[in-house]
Amino acid sequence: MSAPVVTLATSSKFPLLDQDEQGLPDALRERGMEPRIAVWDDPSVNWEEAGVVVVRSVRDYAADVNAFVRWARSVPRILNSADTMSWNVDKHYLQELAARGLPTIPTVWLEPSQNLSKQQIHSRFPVTGDFVVKPAISSGGRGTGRYTANDARSRGEAIEHACYELAQGRSVMVQRYLREIDSQGETSLIYLNGIPAYQVEKEPMLHSGFRSAGDGAVVEEVAKLSAASEETWRWGERIRTALHGYIKDHSGKDELLLFNRVDIVRGDENSTHEFYVMEVSLIDGSLYLGANEEYLNRFADAIQTRVFW
Repeated sequence: MSAPVVTLATSSKFPLLDQDEQGLPDALRERGMEPRIAVWDDPSVNWEEAGVVVVRSVRDYAADVNAFVRWARSVPRILNSADTMSWNVDKHYLQELAARGLPTIPTVWLEPSQNLSKQQIHSRFPVTGDFVVKPAISSGGRGTGRYTANDARSRGEAIEHACYELAQGRSVMVQRYLREIDSQGETSLIYLNGIPAYQVEKEPMLHSGFRSAGDGAVVEEVAKLSAASEETWRWGERIRTALHGYIKDHSGKDELLLFNRVDIVRGDENSTHEFYVMEVSLIDGSLYLGANEEYLNRFADAIQTRVFW
């Protein structure tokens, strides 16, 4: 009896997977599977013979999100599902989570259809403090910039940044930068097959004056091991419940997500909430498998469970 095939979908820039995930094929092989690696938009790949497809290092999907979604829908067995990924590609999903009672970072949405002038964009920026400008569809922190509201030069750069993204037909998010991120970073909660698996703490990525070109390199995340606390998992469970509730309402069925990364940050002294949802990663977000060999084994176990279900 031949071993079941598991294909790890990646991008042309990571033909052997992201460095963080390069131990995964061996881990799958040890568990009785035949691992393969394939670039998602490689026309020579026969996805009918790909077995179970696990989406991982597709860091370029945002460059042509429609092509990515069409590809995902064409793959017979893909995790996470194509419907769920098509929702998660656009950070407008944060509006859905907020409507379900989750505390998301206050966001002003700038849409290409609004045809905003520079003065109108300027008037939508925060009056004080730091803020972040980024496209609603992006991967790996591309197209993200941190600016200072009361600095004329920084504010002018933010206007130009927003104008550039809007001119490309991309929706733009303007978010207040929470000072708590600088002192405590972000927390990532990882769920595998719907079960809390582990937690990492991430150092702040957006230092004052940070800019990332829209087509530039992926923003590197620096993560460290962290003991999961009852408090953060309690927050994570609220998010997981809201997320699964939306998926069920949207698709009419329950979906057991193979992987789900929830990024949260504590509120500061001026905040009205204990925590805020930064984002939910159901496509290519790092699972920090290189931070601890046990994390790699847990993910391999999760894949094994789904393959031999």
